[in-house]
Amino acid sequence: MMWWDMARGWAQEEPLAMITVLACEGSAPRGPGTRMLVSATRAWGTIGGGALEFQAQEQARRALDLPAGAWRIQDYPLGPLLGQCCGGRVRLLVEHLDAQSLAPLQGMAEGALLVSHFGAARIDRHWIAEGQPSALSARGERPTAGTRILEAVGQWRRPVYLFGAGHVGQAIARHVAGLPLRLCWFDTRPMFESLDGVTIVPEDTIATCVTEAPAEAAIVILTHDHALDYQLTRAALQRPSPGFVGLIGSATKRARFVSRLQAEGLDATTPGRLTCPIGMSGITGKEPDVIAIAVLAQLLQLPQEAAEKKEKVSILG
Repeated sequence: MMWWDMARGWAQEEPLAMITVLACEGSAPRGPGTRMLVSATRAWGTIGGGALEFQAQEQARRALDLPAGAWRIQDYPLGPLLGQCCGGRVRLLVEHLDAQSLAPLQGMAEGALLVSHFGAARIDRHWIAEGQPSALSARGERPTAGTRILEAVGQWRRPVYLFGAGHVGQAIARHVAGLPLRLCWFDTRPMFESLDGVTIVPEDTIATCVTEAPAEAAIVILTHDHALDYQLTRAALQRPSPGFVGLIGSATKRARFVSRLQAEGLDATTPGRLTCPIGMSGITGKEPDVIAIAVLAQLLQLPQEAAEKKEKVSILG
């Protein structure tokens, strides 16, 4: 059952709160669009478990003491809260659901766009057939009364663990909005700390971000340093199921890396194990935006059926 159908029925029985992941940055247990329903005595769905979910449920049950429709935005830094080496942030919406506002969602199905109008007293929702989803940030301005958010319903988004916030990394971040991809972006250089979406991780622990990535994540490596590129590539190929591992660079760089990896007992030659150079073949431009579009097009070609089945519960429920 979809969350909106569950919520409409449940809200008729008892006061009900809902937790929604609005946006995330870095390594987060669930992506934007994930929802959880909470009453005084039970819960349905999950936003990832652990300390984050425990604290969010506490906030949701406190919201039940507020008037129906009341909502709050909560920001959680994942490093201090969950002890994740890759840090990151999650922005949650916690609301005391108004049963009346759920009625317009009847008939909504996968492929639709959920429209949420934030008001002072409640969030009014309806759905439309077509439109452009909103791009939300875990660190930008919070939604306030008057904010309007469009959200794709049922669209699974592949996590992309992007390492490197240089020119190409920034170009990828510019063009990823609206695509079925969820960017988790990392760099080691404090100079990029103010760049929206980037999580700064110390160089001696950044490889942990690769090991924390979900199995269906695509790993894209384009840092400023070849030694760091190698460290991340090695960590990616050590995963039980590496999935897509993309490394920026020339055929010469690939040959050098493959030789070192094989000397360490890692398979980097089987087709599909390591993609280097990255990007769709036939696109020869070297401009950052050209490379970014070629890489994103390549990621959109990755098979997603197995991963989609795995994640659909967290997106729709």
